[in-house]
Amino acid sequence: MAGADELRNRITVDPMVLHGKPALRGTRVSVQAVLELLASGMTFEEVLADYPYLEREDLLAALEYGAAASGGQTVTL
Repeated sequence: MAGADELRNRITVDPMVLHGKPALRGTRVSVQAVLELLASGMTFEEVLADYPYLEREDLLAALEYGAAASGGQTVTL
């Protein structure tokens, strides 16, 4: 796992963007949206083709965030 530093670098929470939902690197792509795309069966390559400004590490950070949050952990960014 990438760890807390990687999450802080890749995922941001800004009340002015997406109503404060966790998003990837200040974009308007929410962690939830990425998780839903991957859960629907899209591959990393397909997601990255649709969102060329994202990087593989962004998707990994979203997965790590989702895993921590679903396990009841508080994720501090």
